[in-house]
Amino acid sequence: MKSSMRCVGVQVAQARKVLISGRSILTAIHKTAISGPVAVGVLGLAGDEQADLSVHGGLEKAVYAYPQEHYDFWRTQRAQAGVTGIDDRLEPGAMGENLTLQGLLETDVWVGDVLRFAHCSLRVTQPREPCYKFNAAMGFNTAVKAMAQSGFNGFYLSVDTPGTLEAGEAFELVPGPRHVGIPERIDARRLKHLR
Repeated sequence: MKSSMRCVGVQVAQARKVLISGRSILTAIHKTAISGPVAVGVLGLAGDEQADLSVHGGLEKAVYAYPQEHYDFWRTQRAQAGVTGIDDRLEPGAMGENLTLQGLLETDVWVGDVLRFAHCSLRVTQPREPCYKFNAAMGFNTAVKAMAQSGFNGFYLSVDTPGTLEAGEAFELVPGPRHVGIPERIDARRLKHLR
């Protein structure tokens, strides 16, 4: 088990219309930081919404977690793509995640592992599969491809034990059955799209 794992950011958003490629699109990818305890229910964090329930949300994708360690990669990718002026710092939540984690990467987790916080427990279900809205959020048209190639997808969580959590809170990783890792799931999706 890893030590010094903590949630450095908790973010939520309501769905709103934004202009993407000249079209008005409903999205909740632009998350805002929340301070203090946030209620966690079986369908996710209080105050969070998903625009397209066919691909986001629900019991298996109630909460989206992303490693803070990957943020430097995205800053570099955006700089190389010539992106300027839209949130150059990339604060927690910029990937559309509800939880920005420190000390836990995709290579460390398996489907079925549990993140045990003081007042709730979340179970790893699957990696994120980004859509075109991620390109718009990052400001360059190959962001989805960069996520797929890097394996820096983050992962979805279901809620085993509802309760509360907050930014700065430490958590423990409780191993599940360890049959399929998140990297294997990412690789399987990548191969599926190459066919």
